[in-house]
Amino acid sequence: MTGQKPPSGLSDNLLGFFEEEQADFTPEKSPPTTMDQRPSVTKVAGDVVAVMVPVPTDGPYSYLVDDDMSVEAGSIVKVPLGPRTVIGVVWDVQDSENVDPKKLRPLVEVFDVPPISHEIRRFVDWVSRYTLSSPGLVARMVVRLPKALSEEKPIMGVRIKGEKPSRMTPAREKVLTLANDGMAWTKSALAAAAGVTPSVIDGLVKADALETVLLPPKPIADKLDPDFSAVDLFESQKEAGAALRQSVNADKYSVTLIDGVTGSGKTEVYFEAISEAIRANKQILILVPEISLTGAFLDRFAARFGGRPTEWHSDITPKRRELVWRGVADGEVRVVVGARSALFLPYQDLGLIIVDEEHDMAYKQEDRAIYNARDMAVVRGHLGGFAVVLASATPSLESYVNAEEGRYQKVVLKGRFSHAELPSLTALDMRVNPPEKGRWLAPDLVAAMRQTLEEGKQSLLFLNRRGYAPLTLCRQCGFRFQCPDCATWLVEHRFRNTIECHHCGYSSRKPDKCPNCDGEDTLVACGPGVERIHEEVLALFPDARSIILSSDMFTTAKRLKQELAAIERGEADIIIGTQLVAKGHNFPKLALVGVVDADLGLGNGDMRAAERTFQLLSQVTGRAGRAGGKSRALLQTYAPDHVVMKAILAGDRDAFYKAESEQRKQNGLPPYGRLVSFIISGNDKSSIMQYGQHLRMSAPQDARILVLGPSEAPLAMVRGRYRARLLIQAPKSLDIQSYIKGWLNGCQNPRNGVQLQIDVDPQSFW
Repeated sequence: MTGQKPPSGLSDNLLGFFEEEQADFTPEKSPPTTMDQRPSVTKVAGDVVAVMVPVPTDGPYSYLVDDDMSVEAGSIVKVPLGPRTVIGVVWDVQDSENVDPKKLRPLVEVFDVPPISHEIRRFVDWVSRYTLSSPGLVARMVVRLPKALSEEKPIMGVRIKGEKPSRMTPAREKVLTLANDGMAWTKSALAAAAGVTPSVIDGLVKADALETVLLPPKPIADKLDPDFSAVDLFESQKEAGAALRQSVNADKYSVTLIDGVTGSGKTEVYFEAISEAIRANKQILILVPEISLTGAFLDRFAARFGGRPTEWHSDITPKRRELVWRGVADGEVRVVVGARSALFLPYQDLGLIIVDEEHDMAYKQEDRAIYNARDMAVVRGHLGGFAVVLASATPSLESYVNAEEGRYQKVVLKGRFSHAELPSLTALDMRVNPPEKGRWLAPDLVAAMRQTLEEGKQSLLFLNRRGYAPLTLCRQCGFRFQCPDCATWLVEHRFRNTIECHHCGYSSRKPDKCPNCDGEDTLVACGPGVERIHEEVLALFPDARSIILSSDMFTTAKRLKQELAAIERGEADIIIGTQLVAKGHNFPKLALVGVVDADLGLGNGDMRAAERTFQLLSQVTGRAGRAGGKSRALLQTYAPDHVVMKAILAGDRDAFYKAESEQRKQNGLPPYGRLVSFIISGNDKSSIMQYGQHLRMSAPQDARILVLGPSEAPLAMVRGRYRARLLIQAPKSLDIQSYIKGWLNGCQNPRNGVQLQIDVDPQSFW
């Protein structure tokens, strides 16, 4: 970043850090390893190279290039590290005059794969410095698939040779008839097509009737045509699409926020940017927050471009991940749609990033290297000099402010696609017209569901709470079921007859009697989850087809995609779901949305509670009426006068954002200030509090900085480890990373199993 002008399109927090980036980064573990723009030079035996290894160190280690090896900056290598060998990346070439080669260990192997590009290495360094994470752990996200570094084994096949075997059987006849077209088959495919065992194929090979051949590898990615099937956009979409095409063609860094109501065609608009990048033969990354969103998206993409993008997420097989990684590295894969980790694939010529549903919290990684993929996508675009597109019907306050203040370009889609109407919104005051005793659905909501059923349309009941009930207690002695490893109540799951912790995964069978007083028939469920709402729906509408959509109801993403497709086809009358249903799904027959507990997120002490509740309610109510026709949404609430409820009901989103941003501004909170969270955890509560006090007392004095804590975390124990927090608040112009590095250099390292985790720009405070 030396000598580079700070990018005007970055948010204030990132912009301030870019200004600090004028100085080169000098890791403590090795001589300077600057990432300048000089061309990569191949190095030979006797040279010293700095290799970034996937361990929590402050920088790369020095290694010697041995005989018969040739490497360059970015080469992926195997190196010795202690008693083992690990995969690393050559970060730079060092001055061998300052290093005694006799003290260095040589490289073990250089892999025959394209080197990690200069941009990616700069990106790793940048992410490491900004998030205060180890560069080795960030680099590990780029090269964490060792098997992908070896070439795929050739596939053996068979084809007709022409020699007729001396002994013919009906099974052999079937095989030879199929193979007579001259095509090459895999042995298993030919055996399956002919309905025979593989041994029949082996016999024909021995008889010289078939010969073995090497088959070409299957294409990893579909071929894409930017003009395969262009969509007829309406006027505002055409204008937005033209603006995005221009940003891609400009071939320079920019960020554009697509701000459009639910159902306004944001996807069709950013498809215009994708088509332009395909024409320019650039690699493209489309980030989505949930795997469940990829199914319908892939179909829409294929309809537009004649082929599917390549998927990258946790649900694809390890073998497929290896193939995709290598396909991205060698340029065969041109378009990737994936979760946040797709940002760290080894792209050779990335030219466009789309961040769909950019407001979603799922873009924040909360463990190991902690980062926000939306913000890092913006950084990646700046380092690579290309366009980034953010899309949301309910933008994050950070993106909203950046667009309002001119840091981001903005395109607005006010109307729905095909002129479909937004749903009418009504608050159901639960203080005035509550549900019947023992039930959770208000009479007006039940009546609306009945009418919707009679009209042959779908209803959606939304409650952001998994399971049957959030708490089970004994009405005789008051005993409550709590997780043995976390400071949280166990959630009853009646379908599985279990009580479970949603933080650590602990699960046990629900007992028949109270474990504290042995009372029988004394255990009662308190509060509703989606399973309990489903139970009520079955009682009220026994003939209706109902389904629950919740992340813990499906063992695989494939099963979830099947259920979503069934709903789209109209094979369910009533859907009961958690926040899973609020994210980008299109249910054409959905005419009614009922929010069971609209106040649920407002009780959170998080500074983003109002923003998140507004976003969630806007997204879920926006599922209704997307295909046209009258639709409505009913919100059950005990606080109809709350600012969030008023903004939702009035459809005055901008008023809410302006009020929320003004409140944040007055209090110096993001996006107008900086926050950093220290999370201290350990097996002993007193040890973590003592270390927290040590950190607090060691903080350098600065009148601009407020250090709060240590205090017990809201979730005081997770997975058997106690947790405490410190929160650092600072002006947005302050170089908080340098302040914290200087602070920690003057502190003792944690001991006795205590761990310190740093979260820059925290999204959650549990």
